[in-house]
Amino acid sequence: MACIALIEEAVLSGARIEQACETLTLSPETFRRWKENPAQEDQRQGPHTPPEGKLTDEEKDMIVEVVNSVRFRDKSPWQIVPALADEGRYIASEASFYRIMRENNLLAHRGKSRPRRHNKPAPLIARSPNEIWSWDITYLLSPVAGQFYYLYLIMDVFSRKIVGWEVYPRECSEFASTLIAGICDRERIRKGQLVIHSDNGSPMKGATLLVTLDRLGVTPSRSRPRVSDDNPYSEALFKTLKYQPHYPDGPFENIDQARAWVAAFVGWYNSQHLHSEIRYVTPDSRHGGKDAEILSNRKRVYEVAKQSRPLRWSGNVRNWNFVEEVHLNPGKHKSEKKQTEDLGKLAANHKKKATIQQVAT
Repeated sequence: MACIALIEEAVLSGARIEQACETLTLSPETFRRWKENPAQEDQRQGPHTPPEGKLTDEEKDMIVEVVNSVRFRDKSPWQIVPALADEGRYIASEASFYRIMRENNLLAHRGKSRPRRHNKPAPLIARSPNEIWSWDITYLLSPVAGQFYYLYLIMDVFSRKIVGWEVYPRECSEFASTLIAGICDRERIRKGQLVIHSDNGSPMKGATLLVTLDRLGVTPSRSRPRVSDDNPYSEALFKTLKYQPHYPDGPFENIDQARAWVAAFVGWYNSQHLHSEIRYVTPDSRHGGKDAEILSNRKRVYEVAKQSRPLRWSGNVRNWNFVEEVHLNPGKHKSEKKQTEDLGKLAANHKKKATIQQVAT
């Protein structure tokens, strides 16, 4: 039979029997039964009469007319059907409405309604320290079940250095404001110099923090809701922290113990950890501008090794070139002028929001 030949050809090409049968609207059991007895005729018994409750063409046209009407073009069938019932009209069930709408490509947003969109954050490029920071908050276990300590971590995207941190008993915009203001003072951040990126948590959007950032001249950038990939550097840092061999298996006894452990981790991470994305130099070395010399020396060592034993090298030596740019939320290529315009719009929007929050409070 033709069906058997088609299914066998699909299986030989790598498809599973279930998938091939589904394409031909057959069950795998029917295929196996036909294969065992190819001479047997098709004994499937399909419906010989249409369903008694089948919608007529007039009813289908009426459904299309109703859902496209000015009154109902922004409504779902779950709203349309009850509204019609209140008027003493019944055309079909909600499921039938959905089916007819699907058949007529009417399930997209209709009328003036539009699906909610969250635009991807503007792509940013860091070419030196203290141009872009990324920060987030993560939980640390406390002795009380259901209660946590909250670690605030702020890192420089260019150097990956943790420029500031603190462990607080709760999530709070005021804590974040105090922490960031202190770091900006220590790092001598000028107005208009820095963009700080975060997710959409409530501490990141609090009025106190927005006003503080506006006063400091720091431009905030935020991820789309529920999109962790928009804040990749902080997420990667938290993974490094919690996968440390010395990270406690149980809760911290108190907040002081949590702070002591984080202080030790930050010291190791900044001064000893060779970070893979910045050519295996430490964040401190890169933040202090020492990485270019370190990488140049490494390249020289590899060149000498290649000259002494050339048969061991089939190509170029390992790439120890200085990493000049670090991208946050990279998108399509933009000119520097376009990026400057985007940052200007971002700063203007932030200033407007901060003013509104300050008036409101």
